[in-house]
Amino acid sequence: MEEKLALTAYELRLAQEDISKLKTELQKKSDLSLTELSESKSNFSVNPGPDVVRQKKNASLSDLGPLKDNERRDLNCAVKEYLLLAGYRLAAMTFYEEVTDQNLDVWQNTPACVPDALRHYYYQYLSSTSEAAEEKIAMLRENESLLKTNERLNNEKEKLLIAKDLSDNQISGLTKSLEAMQKDLKDRESQIQDLKQSWERQRKEINDCRSEITSLKMHIEGSRSGMNVLASDVDAVQSQSLEKYKEEIKSLQMEIAGLKAKGAYASESIDNSTSEKETCQAEEKVVEIDEDKAIVSHPVDVAGVLGNGDALPLSINETNKPEEVLEDLLNSCSDENALVDNSALVTKQNGEAPSEDGRLQLGSDNLGDKAASENMGLRTIEILADALPKIVPYVLINHREELLPLMMCAIECHPDSGTRDSLTHTLFNLIKRPDEQQRRIIMDACVSLAKNVGEMRTETELLPQCWEQISHMYEERRLLVAQSCGELAEFVRLEIRDSLILSIVQQLIEDSATVVREAAAHNLALLLPLFPNVDKYFKVEELMFQLVCDPSGVVVDTALKELLPAVIKWGNRLEHILRVLLSHILSSAQHCPPLSGVEGSMESHLHVLGERERWNIDVLLRMLVELLSPVHQKAVETCPLSSAPESKDRMFSTSLLETYAREHAEWPAFDWMYVDCFPDLIQLTCMLPQKEDSLRIRTTKFLLAVSEYFGDSYLVHIMLPIFLVSVGDNADLSFFPSVNHPRIKGLRPRTAVAERLATMCILPLLLAGVLGAPSQHEQLANYLRGLLVDGTLKESQSTKHTAEIIDAVRFLCTFEKHHGIIFNILWEMVVSSNIDMKINAANLLKAIMPYIDAKVASTHVLPALITLGSDPNLNVKYASIEAFGAVAQHFKNDMIVDKIRVQMDAFLEDGSHEATIAVVRALLVAVPHTTDKLRDYLLSKIFQFTALPASVSDVMRRRERANAFCESIRALDATDLSANSVREFLLPAIQNLLKDPDALDPAHKEALEIIMKERSGGALDALSKAMGAHLGLASSVSSFFGDSGLLGKKEASEPVSPQPDSPKAVPPLQAEDTRFRRIMRGNFSEMLRGKTKGLDETNPSQ
Repeated sequence: MEEKLALTAYELRLAQEDISKLKTELQKKSDLSLTELSESKSNFSVNPGPDVVRQKKNASLSDLGPLKDNERRDLNCAVKEYLLLAGYRLAAMTFYEEVTDQNLDVWQNTPACVPDALRHYYYQYLSSTSEAAEEKIAMLRENESLLKTNERLNNEKEKLLIAKDLSDNQISGLTKSLEAMQKDLKDRESQIQDLKQSWERQRKEINDCRSEITSLKMHIEGSRSGMNVLASDVDAVQSQSLEKYKEEIKSLQMEIAGLKAKGAYASESIDNSTSEKETCQAEEKVVEIDEDKAIVSHPVDVAGVLGNGDALPLSINETNKPEEVLEDLLNSCSDENALVDNSALVTKQNGEAPSEDGRLQLGSDNLGDKAASENMGLRTIEILADALPKIVPYVLINHREELLPLMMCAIECHPDSGTRDSLTHTLFNLIKRPDEQQRRIIMDACVSLAKNVGEMRTETELLPQCWEQISHMYEERRLLVAQSCGELAEFVRLEIRDSLILSIVQQLIEDSATVVREAAAHNLALLLPLFPNVDKYFKVEELMFQLVCDPSGVVVDTALKELLPAVIKWGNRLEHILRVLLSHILSSAQHCPPLSGVEGSMESHLHVLGERERWNIDVLLRMLVELLSPVHQKAVETCPLSSAPESKDRMFSTSLLETYAREHAEWPAFDWMYVDCFPDLIQLTCMLPQKEDSLRIRTTKFLLAVSEYFGDSYLVHIMLPIFLVSVGDNADLSFFPSVNHPRIKGLRPRTAVAERLATMCILPLLLAGVLGAPSQHEQLANYLRGLLVDGTLKESQSTKHTAEIIDAVRFLCTFEKHHGIIFNILWEMVVSSNIDMKINAANLLKAIMPYIDAKVASTHVLPALITLGSDPNLNVKYASIEAFGAVAQHFKNDMIVDKIRVQMDAFLEDGSHEATIAVVRALLVAVPHTTDKLRDYLLSKIFQFTALPASVSDVMRRRERANAFCESIRALDATDLSANSVREFLLPAIQNLLKDPDALDPAHKEALEIIMKERSGGALDALSKAMGAHLGLASSVSSFFGDSGLLGKKEASEPVSPQPDSPKAVPPLQAEDTRFRRIMRGNFSEMLRGKTKGLDETNPSQ
C-alpha cells in the first residue's frame, strides 16, 4: 500500500510539473499573439478580407479586460459540462483536480447557467458575425421554401382526402350493392328450395295419378271380363252395357284429361301417347273386322298381354339391356288415349259399319290390355327394387357384378326417389373393398346409368353418393370416388364441374392414402378439359404444385406425366408456371437455416436442408426438366427473326444467335432461359452444401437436357459464357444483346468468399452440366488440364482453392463417361516433377475412390498410388498413404488387399514416427468396411509397435502415437474379431498401452479398461494375484492364466511372438467364462484339481 501511495505521489508531482510548463508556454503564446496583433494593425489597409475580420476579433478579445471570478466560475462549469457530454471523462477528471477553489458540481443560478452552455456561447458568438447574418438569410430563404413546400403538401393532402372520401363513398356503394346481391342470392336460393319442394310434391302427385290410372284400368279389365262371360246374350245386354261403358269411358277420359293438366311437365310421355293414337286411327280406316270375331278373339289378346307381362323379367335377365325395358315401361304408361281410340278396329270384323257402341267396347278391351302390361311392368320394377337389397348380401362378392343390369334397370325405372337413392347407395357399395377390375365394372355401370338418366338425376342421385363416401374408412371406396369425379363430370352441367366436382377432388388430394392422391391427380387431369372456362386456373395450379411436392413418388410421377401437360394445355399460362416454379425452388432452400451464423463467412451462405425441403427441390427440378419441351417449342414458335431456318432442329444456329444479338429483337420465350432460369439455378447451387450431390446431379441433368433441346451452338455461345463468368473466368458475350450484358456480368464473384463459393458450388455444374455435354469432350479435357496442371504450375496458385477444385472433379467422376479424361490428366500429374501437383493427384485419387470399380482401382489407381508412394518427398508419400486407406475402405478384393499390405509394409520399413501414424490412421478409416485379413494385419502391427519399448522421449509424440493406437483398437473392438486375434494381439496390445499411463488420454484409458474386461471376462489379473497370495499356488495359477491360457499375458521386458494354438486345445470363450463364474462362487481348489478334466470335457463339445 505504501508503495502505491509513493507511486501516486510521484505521478502527481510529474503532473504538476507538466501543468506549470504548459502554463509557461501558454503565457508565451499569448504574448506572441499580442505582438502579431500590433503588427497586423499596421497592414490593415493592405490586407482586407478574412484577415480584417480576424483582426477585429482579436481586437475585441483584447478589449475584454481581465477575467472576473464569476466569469471564471461560469466558464469552468461550462467546460466541465462539455467534457462530460462529449465523453472526455479522463480530461474531465484532470480538470476536476486542477480546479481546486470551486465546486464544479454546483453551478450557481446566473444568466450564464444554461443547459449545454458552451455550445450556446459558441452559437451566440457566431451569430454576431457577418457570416452569421448570411447564414440567417440563407435559413430564412430555406424557411420560405419549406413553407411553400409545406403548403403544396397540404394542398396535395386535401386532394388526397377528397379522393379518399370519394373512394370511401364508392366502397360504401359497392358494399351496399354487394349486400343487395347477397340478399338477392339468398332469395334465389330460397326460391330454388321452394321449386325443389314443389317439384317433389308434383312428382308425388304424378305417382298418385299413375296409381289411380292403374286402378281404373284394372276396373275396366274386370268389367271387360264380365262382358266376355255374358257374350252369348250380348244382343239383350248390349244396349245397357254399352251405355254403361260409354258413361264410364267418358268419365275416364275426363279424369285422364285432368291428370294430363296436372302432369304437364311429362311431355315426353304425352307425345308418345299422341303418336300412338294417330297410328291407331290410321289403322281404323284400313282394317275392317267383324264385331263377333273381335269378341271371340279378345281373350286371345288378353292372354297375349299377360304372356308378355310374365315374360318381362326373363327378357331383362337375358338381354341385359335395361334401356329397352325402360322404353317399354315408359311407353306403356302413356297408352290410355290410344287404347280408347282403338275400339274402332274391332267393329268391322263382320263387315258392318262401325257403330259407336262397338268402338267403345273394343276401346275398353285394348285399354285393359295396355293397363295390364303397364301394371305388370311397374309391379316387376317394385318387386325388383324391394328384392335387390335383400339379395345382394347373400351373393358372393366375386359374382355381385352380375346383379348390375338388374340394379341399373331398377334405378332408372323406379318412380320413387327414395328407393332410387337406396339402390344407388347399394350400387356404390356393391363390393366392400373392390379391386381395380371390380371398380372398373362399377364405374362403367355408373357411367351407363348417367348417360340414361340425364344431367339432373346424375347431379341429384349419383354425385351425392360420391360426396358421402369421400371420408370412407376404406381407401378402395375413396378411390372409387376419385374415379367417379373424372368419369361422371361429362354428364353433369358445366357449372357443377368446376365447383362441386373440383371441391371433391381437392379434398381427395389431402387424403392420407397414396393411391387415392394418385387417382385424384389422374382424374383432375381428365377433368380440366371439361371446365367451361379458366376462372379456377390459379386454384388448379396450386393443387398441381401440391401434388408435385407430394411425399409419394407415384403421386409425383402422375402429376408430372399427366396433370402438368393437362394444366399447360388447359390454362395456356406457361410463363406463370415457370415463374412460380423458380420461386418455389429458391424459397425451399432459403427457408432452411444457414450452416453457420457467422455473418460474412462462406458457411453463412450455405443452408442445411431438411428431408422435406430436399425432396421438394428435387421434384421441382424434375418438373423443370419436364417443362423443357414446351419451353423449347414456344421459343421456336415465337422466333421473331425472319432469317431463321425452317428446320426446327437447327433453329438455334450460330448465325441465328448472331442475328439475335445484333438486331436486339424481343424474344421473351428465348430470353427466359439465360435471364431468369440459369441465374436462379446458380443462386440455388450457391446455397447447397457439398454433401448435396443428389440435387447437383439433378441440376446437371437439367443443363444437359437444355443442351440437347437447344443445340450445340446455344451451349457454346449462351450457356458456357454464363457459367464461365459465374466462376470468375473470362467469356465472350458477343452473342448476347448488349442490354443483357450488365446482368450477366453481375454474376461474376466480387469477393474472396464469393470466389471460393463459386469454385465449390458452380464449378461442378460447369464441368459436368456444360462442358460434360457429348460435343464438348475436348473442351472439358483442356479446361481440366488448365485447372489441375497449368494452374498448379502458375505462381498465383496460392490464390486458387485446391480443395474446392478437387471436390468439383470428384463430382465430375459421378458420371462414368468422364473417367477416361480424368485418369489421363491424373497420370500427367503423377509423373510431374512438381510436388504440389503430386500431392493434389494423391488427394484427387482419394476423393474419386467411391465412384470407380475394382477393375479401375487395380489397373489405374493402385499403380498411380504405388508410384506416388515411392516418391522421395515425405509429403507426397504421406498423401499417398491416405489414398491407400481410401482404397482399403471401398474394396475387399483379395488381390487389392494384398497389394495394400505390401505397400504398407514398405511405408513402415523406415520406422519413422510420421509414417507409422499415417499408416495406422489410414487403415483405421477402413476398419469398419474392409476384410478380416486387413483387420488382423492392422491389429498385429499395433501389437508389434506397442510391444517395442517407448524410444520417443517427447511426450507429445508419445501421446499422438498412443491416441492413434487407441482409436484403432476401439474401432477394431467394434468388429467381429476372431478368438485368436483377441488373445494374441488385442489384449496384449491393450496391456502394453496401459503400461505408459502418461501417454494415454483418460478417456482412452477408461475405454481400454472396459474392452479388457469385456474381452477377458473380468478382472482376472487381480483374481490371480489374490489366489497366488492366499493359496500359495502361484505355479498352478500361472499355468492356468499363462501362455497356454486364454489371456496369454506377456512379460513386458521381453515380448515373445505367440504361437497359434490348435482350435481343439483352446476352450471357447463361453466355457472359460463359465469356469470363471464357478471360481467366483468359491470352488477354487476343486476347479484347479479338475482343470485337465474340464478341458477334456469341453473339447468333444466342439
